[in-house]
Amino acid sequence: MSAYPLLETIDDPAALRQLERKQLPQLAQELREFLIESVSKTGGHLSSNLGTVELAIALHYVFDTPEDRLVWDVGHQTYAHKVLTGRRDGMAKLRMLGGVSGFPRRNESPYDTFGTGHSSTSISAALGMAIAARDKGEARRVVAVIGDGAMTAGMAFEALNNAGVADASLLVILNDNDMSISPPVGALNKYLARLFSGHAFNAARRAGEKVLGVSPSLLEFAKRTEEHIKGMVTPGTLFEEFGFNYIGPIDGHDLDSLVPTLKNIAELKGPQFLHVITKKGQGYKLAEADPVLYHGVSRFDSENGIRQGKGGSRLTYTQVFGDWLCDMAAQDNRLVAITPAMKEGSGMVRFAEEYPRRFHDVGIAEQHALTFAAGLACEGAKPVVAIYSTFLQRAYDQLIHDIALQNLPVMLAIDRGGLVGADGATHNGAFDLSYLACVPNLIVMAPADENECRQMLTTAFQHDGPSAVRYPRGHGPGVTPERLLTPLPLGKGEIRRSGTRVALLAFGTLLAPALEAGERLNATVANMRFVKPLDHALLRELAFGHDLLVSIEENTVIGGAGAEVARSLEEQGLNTRLARLGLPDRFTEHGDSALLLAQLGLDAGHIAESVKRLILE
Repeated sequence: MSAYPLLETIDDPAALRQLERKQLPQLAQELREFLIESVSKTGGHLSSNLGTVELAIALHYVFDTPEDRLVWDVGHQTYAHKVLTGRRDGMAKLRMLGGVSGFPRRNESPYDTFGTGHSSTSISAALGMAIAARDKGEARRVVAVIGDGAMTAGMAFEALNNAGVADASLLVILNDNDMSISPPVGALNKYLARLFSGHAFNAARRAGEKVLGVSPSLLEFAKRTEEHIKGMVTPGTLFEEFGFNYIGPIDGHDLDSLVPTLKNIAELKGPQFLHVITKKGQGYKLAEADPVLYHGVSRFDSENGIRQGKGGSRLTYTQVFGDWLCDMAAQDNRLVAITPAMKEGSGMVRFAEEYPRRFHDVGIAEQHALTFAAGLACEGAKPVVAIYSTFLQRAYDQLIHDIALQNLPVMLAIDRGGLVGADGATHNGAFDLSYLACVPNLIVMAPADENECRQMLTTAFQHDGPSAVRYPRGHGPGVTPERLLTPLPLGKGEIRRSGTRVALLAFGTLLAPALEAGERLNATVANMRFVKPLDHALLRELAFGHDLLVSIEENTVIGGAGAEVARSLEEQGLNTRLARLGLPDRFTEHGDSALLLAQLGLDAGHIAESVKRLILE
C-alpha cells in the first residue's frame, strides 16, 4: 500500500482542484511527509518548505494556475509547489546535474512563472505581470508570496510603493514566520508589537493623559495624534497607507481559514495584501526546534535527524574567515563586521557572540550594507563586509560610488566565489573577478588554499583602501592555516612549479588542478594570487621563458583574470601567445561542482588535454 495514496493522485493542480475541501488536510500531511523523506535522501532546503505546505495547496486549489500567475519570492519555499505541479518523481534528482532545480525556473515548468533565487523580487515581477494582464484586457489574477525576511529589502518596498498607485489587481501574501534564513533583524511585526505593548510607551501614554487631562481639548487632540502615529506604522495600516487592502493575519497552516479567505480575495479588485503566519519546519519536530540547522541540509536520516559531529580536519574557507575575523578583532578594535542576513552562512556566529557591539546584521539589504560600511570607514572604523559573490552583484553601484570612488578602507570578504554546486545559476559566483577588476582603487585577491586565504584576509584588512578577497564554498585542499596574521606582498605572485614551453597561470583554487596538469605536461605553474594589482613583472618573466601562457580561473572568461593578463601583456609590448580557460559565456546549471568543472574543462585532465591541443595548433 502506498504511503501517499492521495498525493499520488495529484499530477497537476487541475487534479488538486477536483478534491473535496475536507480532503486537503490529509493531502497536506502526506505532502509534508513526502518532503521530509525526499529531502533527507537528496539534501536541499527543508524547514522553509515545510512551512509553506498548506499555503501551496490552498493557492493552487483556489487559483487557476498556471493561467493565474503565482510568483514565489527567494525560491527555497517552493518544493511543495513543485510536487503539486507535476514534478513529484523529479524530486528524486533535486538539485542534481540534469535534475529538478531547487528554485523556480521558467524553463522547467509553466507553473514557475518567474525565476527566483535572490530575495525580494516577487512583488516587482508580479506587478509587472498584473499590469501586462490589465493592458491586454485579460482577467487573470496574479499572486506574489514573499517572506517576512525578504521584506527587509528596499526593493520590496519600492514595489509596494508602485503597486499601491497602479491600477492593477495584485495579491501580495506576506508569509510571516519570523525568520528568513537566520532570525530576521528589524522585523516589522516583532518590533512594532514590542514598541506598542512595552512599558515605556504605555507609561508615556499614561503620563501624557495625566498632564493633558486638565484640558479636555488637548487630551482629545493627543489621543487622535497617537492613533494617527500608530496607524501610520502598525503593520495593517502601514500596508493600507501604501494603497493595499490589508487582510489578516491568519493561520497559514489552517486550510479551513486559508481556502475561504483566498476565495474571497480572488473576487476583489485592486491591490490586496494577505498576512499569513506560518512556522518554519512545521510538522517535523526537529526542524521546528532548529529551523536554521534544517534550512539547508545534506542527506540525513529522517527518523533520527541531523547528527552534528566534530567534522573532519579540513576547514572550509568560510571557517577560515570566521576564525580570522575573531583573531583580527582581538588585535584591532577598529574592526567592525557586517553581514546582509547571512551570519551563519558567512561563518560569523562566533564573532557575533564574542563581539556583539562590533557585529551588524543589516538584513537582506546589500546596498545598505556597503554604504553603511562606507559611513563607518569615514569615521575611522575598519569595516569587513562578509557577503556572497552573487549577492554582492546587488550592491555594485554602492561599491563603485560610495566606497571605491572615495577610496575608503572597506574590506569585502566574498564567499561562494566560483561554482557553488546544487544551488546553481542564481548562486554561482561566476562574475566577480570581471566586475571587480575594472573598479579603480580596489585590490582583488583569490587564495589557492586555506593558509593563503588567511594571509590575504590580513593583507586586505591592513590595506588603506578598498579591498576584496574572493574564496569558494566548501573545503580547501587541506593546508592548515598558520596562527599568525601575516600579510602577503601586495601584487606579487609565485612560481609553484618550473617547466618548459608552457606556463599555467592559476588564479585561486584552480591552482590544485593546474599543478596536476603541470606535472602531466612538464609545464611551469604560477600561483598568481592577485587579479589586481597583477604581478606584471612575473608575467614578463614567464612570457620571455615560454612559448604559451594559459590563464586558468573559476570565473567567466569574459573580462576576468585572463583578460587582465592579456591587457598586461599588451601594455608591456609582449607578443607571447596567451590562451584563457574559465567559465564559458553561459549560465552554469546546478549539480556537483566537481562534475561541472570537469564538464567545463577545468579539472586537471581536461586542462592538460586543452593545452596539448593548443601546442599542436
